[in-house]
Amino acid sequence: MDWYPLWNSLRIAAISSVLVFFLGILLAYYAARLSRVLKGILDVILTLPLVLPPTVCGYFLLLLFGARRPLGQWLARWGIRFVMTWYGGVLAALVVAFPLMYRTARGAFESFDDNLAYSGQTLGLSNTYIFWRIRLPACRQGILAGTVLAFARALGEYGATSMLIGYTPGKTATISTTVYQLWRTNDDAGALRWVLVNLVISTVVLLTVNLLEDRQKRTVRR
Repeated sequence: MDWYPLWNSLRIAAISSVLVFFLGILLAYYAARLSRVLKGILDVILTLPLVLPPTVCGYFLLLLFGARRPLGQWLARWGIRFVMTWYGGVLAALVVAFPLMYRTARGAFESFDDNLAYSGQTLGLSNTYIFWRIRLPACRQGILAGTVLAFARALGEYGATSMLIGYTPGKTATISTTVYQLWRTNDDAGALRWVLVNLVISTVVLLTVNLLEDRQKRTVRR
């Protein structure tokens, strides 16, 4: 059994989750501080991939980064090509997983008691210190849950990934695209093996999210 699809899926999910983690926290933090109107506009833009079909997201990515598109041609001059490459899968996973991290992190920041930050300011603490040592630790359960959900979404991504990087064994194959290809070639046994692998990983991820939510509820009750 070729384990490349598992390795490639984990690699894509891990890298995209790291990027989503920092981008989600940054944008969620500033969005939580905006006015209601601006926040609503930003929410629509940033969470649109959550409601669009993944294939539509993949189509838009092809419009932007395709080999015949201006941006794609400019990146190609620097040796960067997102179409039919494994790191193109990182881009696709980042786009579809980002809204989960953003919405979860924004909810965590909005539930933060600002009196804690004001108290830190009266003690002469910088805003940077307050963010990293007070605000972020207080919101860590929600942020961790968003990160885990984003990882799970990136791991199971198929639509945008198949549109952007396709399926090439040993190069761009992921668990999701491998399941489809094996099913399409009537290899039901092979497809079932990968389905079970994905099922195990997804179960572990969901159990992790539940544990984080239970821990957050116990913390709030205290």
